[in-house]
Amino acid sequence: MSMLSFWNQLKKQLKKKLRWRRRWLNLALVMLAVGIASGGYAWYARIGAENESEPAERMVLSRQVSERTQPEEEVLQMIDRMEGQREAFARKIYVCGEEIQHLGPMSAADVLTYYREHPESTVSLGNEEKIYFTEHVEDLSPQCKENAYFGLDDQGNLSLFEGVPGTEGNVIRTFFQLNIEYLESSLPRDTVQQLYRGIRITDLAEYNSVLSTFSDFAIEETEKVMKASPGR
Repeated sequence: MSMLSFWNQLKKQLKKKLRWRRRWLNLALVMLAVGIASGGYAWYARIGAENESEPAERMVLSRQVSERTQPEEEVLQMIDRMEGQREAFARKIYVCGEEIQHLGPMSAADVLTYYREHPESTVSLGNEEKIYFTEHVEDLSPQCKENAYFGLDDQGNLSLFEGVPGTEGNVIRTFFQLNIEYLESSLPRDTVQQLYRGIRITDLAEYNSVLSTFSDFAIEETEKVMKASPGR
């Protein structure tokens, strides 16, 4: 074999070895990069989870604190005078309507436990030595959602009725007196007739919308408008 052919063969072998080494080196670099990325992602995910859990815990704690509407010392002073057991009731007062649930007899320890488990409630001692846990709910009661109407009472007040206004409807709440003349001259006839017949409401949004609409026609509001425009 000539020297030239020997060198050619040697260069081929060297190139072949270099190509294998490059492949292994590239593979090693890829594996290293994947490992670093995986480790970094795991670390980032762990840190992120820790950072997210801390605010969540703070939110839960702050929410519980913000919902606590009555100091525990006040409850302790109240139940300190209790002897034996008292009949207890859970009362929910809604924007429209009220619900009362009988909880049964409770001792002083039971009252304190229930109070701590329901931070949104306030404890009070009612007539006949009954215990009430009262919660105010920014919503309509289920009964109001089923059978509540806005309408006019006999004095021209915007009122909330249980049932259709008139002989079969009972007034739940009275809001303000309306300027009927101004209302009838300002609103479409269909809207006025609907008010006389009764406006059915099924949720808090409708409740607020009706109040907002007719509050512009309250006696006090219309008097302000008339005073502001004396030349009218």
